[in-house]
Amino acid sequence: MEENPRQEQRQFVRVASSLPVKYRFVSSDPEYNDERVREGLTDNVGGGGLLLTGLVPSVDWITELLMEKVVLAVTIGLPDASEVQAIARVAWLEAIDQNTEVCQLGLTFKEITNDDRDRILNLVIKAHAPGKNP
Repeated sequence: MEENPRQEQRQFVRVASSLPVKYRFVSSDPEYNDERVREGLTDNVGGGGLLLTGLVPSVDWITELLMEKVVLAVTIGLPDASEVQAIARVAWLEAIDQNTEVCQLGLTFKEITNDDRDRILNLVIKAHAPGKNP
């Protein structure tokens, strides 16, 4: 059986859910600190992180993102119109369109409150309950 090279050992189950995400790039290096708030979408989310489809400031940032010199401050819009906030690191990145700079970012939460993680876990539980959709 072939292994998926990007297959992760996740601590939390994720749910496929398209949720709005607002995010900005944060770094102690002024060259990579970008205060602009961008908007993207999740393809899946769980207590440990999310898959974000969105824009990066430049393909030149890839190394800094993967080396955790730049992290993302994310705000995830939940179906009940509330929001969850976290700081996340880029675990992997792929599918950069050089014309639009849209890519997929596999994000792992570095900082998230227990309450916000619980709200995400409740979303996952509801999504996996028989006859329920998030």
